[in-house]
Amino acid sequence: MKIKKDENSLIVYDLDCINLDYTLDCGQSFRWEKNENIWSAVAFGKKIRIEQKDENTLVFYNTSEEDFENFWKNYFDLERDYSVIIARFQNDKFLKEASNEYYGIRVLNQEPWEALCSFIISQNNNIPRIKGIIKRLCESFGEDLGDGFFTFPSAEKLSTLTPEDLSSLRAGFRAKYIIDAAKKVTSGETDFEKILANDISFGRESLMKICGVGPKVAECCLLYGLKKADAFPVDVWVKRIMSELYEKGLPECAYPEIGIAQQYLFHWRRNVDNKLTK
Repeated sequence: MKIKKDENSLIVYDLDCINLDYTLDCGQSFRWEKNENIWSAVAFGKKIRIEQKDENTLVFYNTSEEDFENFWKNYFDLERDYSVIIARFQNDKFLKEASNEYYGIRVLNQEPWEALCSFIISQNNNIPRIKGIIKRLCESFGEDLGDGFFTFPSAEKLSTLTPEDLSSLRAGFRAKYIIDAAKKVTSGETDFEKILANDISFGRESLMKICGVGPKVAECCLLYGLKKADAFPVDVWVKRIMSELYEKGLPECAYPEIGIAQQYLFHWRRNVDNKLTK
């Protein structure tokens, strides 16, 4: 990976295994929007606009080298060698097919509170509705950054509210879970730093103390917000994968980064199903 500054942009090149379209539209994050070839969002309280010029080059607009080093390098998991992981996946028929067809998916390292709250909202929901609820949440309670961009509201902010205060979001039963999560994070009962520092079983136990957080939401938060690549979220698609392809469990080559294997298999299986039904 190499970096050079070009007027108002930062060019990151000589990258391996990065595809923005696959990464930002594979169900792990809900705030990214694409206009022509440029993806934009707010993450870690900062506006970001990014474009993929070729398979090995990303352009970050209006981004400093300091912000790239402090936020975006980690956010896009650019220090993990995915080529080694994908090479290992070649030892299994289905992982090989999934990772070759959707080569370039990376698991994002999102802000833990946003990941937790987003996947609480995702329960029994479809992606357009999830995005709509999160958009209204940010516009109602986040900080206005201008140009239609809003930060994700902090746990501290939401902990002062009631489920009724969230009625305009049309989040339904999830509103009370959002507030409970915000209160537990703010009080320190749910401590992200401790979860990061301990093994995955500690994180699962801690997160599932929050009302409405079951195994799937906990695993999503651990994988997408707390750098636990051994987390393994199971939804309807993953249940199908396991029953259809891996009745005896995942192959050895999927370990230890079974969360990354899951992301490839999930996106592949979902798109295979979509193709079959068209």
